[in-house]
Amino acid sequence: MHGNRDFMLAARYAAQSGMTLLADPTRIDLYGVPTLLMHGDTLCTDDTAYQIFRRRVRHPLTLALLSRLPLALRHRMARQARAGSESAKAGKPAEIMDVNADEVERVLREQQVCRLIHGHTHRPARHLHAVDGQNCERWVVPDWYARWGYVACDAAGCALRIENLS
Repeated sequence: MHGNRDFMLAARYAAQSGMTLLADPTRIDLYGVPTLLMHGDTLCTDDTAYQIFRRRVRHPLTLALLSRLPLALRHRMARQARAGSESAKAGKPAEIMDVNADEVERVLREQQVCRLIHGHTHRPARHLHAVDGQNCERWVVPDWYARWGYVACDAAGCALRIENLS
C-alpha cells in the first residue's frame, strides 16, 4: 500500500519485487472479520495543510509531470519534501496530526467493518470505537525508525508486535 513518499511506486516494480500493491483502502476478510487496511493519512482530517498537499502531489497531472523527470531529480525532490515535512510537523500541535475520531467512525460505517488497521500516525496502539452500537477496533502500526512492528491476527483476534531496533 502506498505511503507518504512511495505513492509513485508502480505496479510493474511491485510485481518485479514480488510484492502485491494494495489499493488504499482495501477491505479484506480476516479470519471471518471484515477488516479495513489503510495507510491512514486520509483519516487525519484536522491537518488541513497536509490534506491540501496530499491532494496536490497525488493529482494525476502532478504524477504525470513527476514521472517524466530524471530519477536523480525526483530523489532530490523527495529528500527536500521529507525535510520540509519534518519541519512542518515540528510546528504543528500533535492532536491535529493524529486521526480524527469522527472520520474513523465515518469510514468504519461506510466500509461496514468493525476492524481497521492503519499506519501513518505510527502511534502503535489498539483503540476502541463505538459505531452504531457496535464495538469496533482500530490498530495502529509503528514506524520503522527506532522500532518496527506489525499487527498479528489469527482466529482469536489481533495483537500488536513491536521490536526495538537499537
